[in-house]
Amino acid sequence: MTELLVTEFVERARRHHPRRSVVGYEHGTEVLRYDYGTLAERVARLAGALQRLGVRPGDRVATLCWNHHRHLELYSAVPMVGAVLHTLNLRLSAEEIAYIVGHANDRMIVADADLVHLLDGVRPELGVIDSGAALEELVADGPELGMPPLRSEHDLAILCYTSGTTGRPKGVGYPHRGLYLHTFAACLADGHAISARDTVLHVVPMFHANGWGVPFAATMAGAAQVLPGPHPTVAELAHIIERERVTYVGMAPTVAVDLLAHVCREGSDVSSLRALVLGGSTPSVDLIRSWEELGVPVFQGWGMTEISPMATFTRDPFPPDDPAERHRRTRTQGTLLPGLQWRIVDDEGRELPWDGESAGELLVRGPWVVDAYYLGEAPDRFVDGWLRTGDVATIGTDGRLRIVDRTKDLIKSGGEWLSSVAIEQALLADPDIADVAVVGVAHERWQERPLAIAVLREGATAGADELRARLAQRVPRWWLPEEIVLVAALPRTSVGKTDKRRLRAQFAGTTTSTGKG
Repeated sequence: MTELLVTEFVERARRHHPRRSVVGYEHGTEVLRYDYGTLAERVARLAGALQRLGVRPGDRVATLCWNHHRHLELYSAVPMVGAVLHTLNLRLSAEEIAYIVGHANDRMIVADADLVHLLDGVRPELGVIDSGAALEELVADGPELGMPPLRSEHDLAILCYTSGTTGRPKGVGYPHRGLYLHTFAACLADGHAISARDTVLHVVPMFHANGWGVPFAATMAGAAQVLPGPHPTVAELAHIIERERVTYVGMAPTVAVDLLAHVCREGSDVSSLRALVLGGSTPSVDLIRSWEELGVPVFQGWGMTEISPMATFTRDPFPPDDPAERHRRTRTQGTLLPGLQWRIVDDEGRELPWDGESAGELLVRGPWVVDAYYLGEAPDRFVDGWLRTGDVATIGTDGRLRIVDRTKDLIKSGGEWLSSVAIEQALLADPDIADVAVVGVAHERWQERPLAIAVLREGATAGADELRARLAQRVPRWWLPEEIVLVAALPRTSVGKTDKRRLRAQFAGTTTSTGKG
């Protein structure tokens, strides 16, 4: 039986698409350009160098890196020697990184020079290799890996930790087989549809859930790949899209909002884009509409670190002519990719119907869904082979998923459940609100009531009471937040999502006794 190993992707690209390019940028300036033949040679040399340094099958090799070509090479070189690539989240604190490195028992770390300070808390005997000159020296001196060690498709290839929004980060290990099948799903016509005809720009951080799986998909397909380097600005991204004629890019909606503003202000040419894929949170209708008015098709994907991470996609095989209906479909989380199964259940574990109304916790299983956390933590998240996602959702008669809320974000007011996501979406329909989060706060009578924390659009002057009065025209009275607090910006997690845990802590002392009329 042929083993499904993700390390085969580089060799396939070299043989079938040898002239397709890997391009590296730093601060908007091109710093390198080579083809897949060179990539394959560098990966083999890097793998040989790691083996010479004593890296053995099963060892965890951590990376603390931005999106650059050496990080892409490590994606293949580390698994090639049978080791496990452990991508560290560079947006975490030194303390959090030290915990994760210790929990994973990493063998060594490859780090960018400007990020080394984040490793101050790790054990001193752990080897740290500079991803710049030191790694280049290893590639130059390292003999190409001759005979790779015997590997199984069930061996781990990558280890990634959750963002820890509900406690300590948990390790998620991805075996070769799951990643291989996930990569095929990413290239489906009804998914990301990545092919050799594409030029892919890696904006999604490669430390975050396999960069949505796009580095593997682009390599397997033989697409040209562009890596923007450390902390790219939206001006740099717009320049790269225009110069490289990028066809595919994925990003969080918050980045897409800023990029859109720059493109509209500067008149950047984004006509080459065939797909702008948004993930991490639900985009607003205004954002979808504005990009489509520029001729850029917008899609949404949904997934989790525990799902490698992709589970759904919103590509519509028969898009409606009505723009409003088309945008509504894009704002759902889309349909399930082939290979996966899902169901929604109530509090007693009973399966609920796909009627678009019945809301329950979403459970998922499949060949690229993990069935346990690394070292067996939090076993209650897995039930009879199903992953409990923690998302409250409905599934429509057309098979479209709509995330209603996170179980931890639901607000129970007077014995009734309120969806913070539904209230947020209603508030985002207000033309003066740019961003918003809704959390529950204590209430003397109703036990808990919603509190909204909002960011106004540039130039908007509406006050909190006016915003609340407008909202009262669009939602049931009992949905109305007790108060709308205006702030300059919302806190973000390490992967760009709104940090509701910080907001809950910040407003924990807010207690209301009577609702406003």
